[in-house]
Amino acid sequence: MSNKILIIFAHPNYESSRINKALMVAAQHNADVTFHDLYEHYPEQMIDVSVEQALMEAHDIVVLQHPLYWYSCPALMKSWIDAVLTYGWAHGEGGAALKGKSWVHAISSGGAAAVYQRMAYNQFSIAELLRPFEQTATLCGMDYLQPFLTQDVNQVTDADLQMRANQYAAWLQDLVDGNLPPAVRTAHSEQIDFLANNLAI
Repeated sequence: MSNKILIIFAHPNYESSRINKALMVAAQHNADVTFHDLYEHYPEQMIDVSVEQALMEAHDIVVLQHPLYWYSCPALMKSWIDAVLTYGWAHGEGGAALKGKSWVHAISSGGAAAVYQRMAYNQFSIAELLRPFEQTATLCGMDYLQPFLTQDVNQVTDADLQMRANQYAAWLQDLVDGNLPPAVRTAHSEQIDFLANNLAI
């Protein structure tokens, strides 16, 4: 049985994002992938919690696709997390709706991988910056998987763009087929090699 994939997408400046446009097109070619654009569905940022929870219940793997925005996710995605992952549904007493599902990020960043290291420009690794999401997934009983990273996007050529879109399509198909990336272990997150999924330019 194949996995059903839900991509929760948030990008406040989507029109100017070459990489996310290419990834979106790649994702929409897969019948087992639902692409859900938060800024398109909620221009007033009034999130319909029951609709979002039903979407999550109907899928096996949740992909949060977004740019790395001030070392985190865009505001609407954070609002989505705050509104949708409710006590008694996602966590807490009786909150087991997401238990056993998987959570994984697909992230783009303007900075190259080298600047997201200890003693480098941004001082922290991507794994460290994503730690709050990891703990949120853990609280909800979800498996938190290594992300799909596309970095140094300002330097991406058209050829790189097409290659990365093809890689994203293949990565999503792997998720559908059950060939999942390794789960991140909290005690070792800072050592996890996230570079395996990076685009080298």
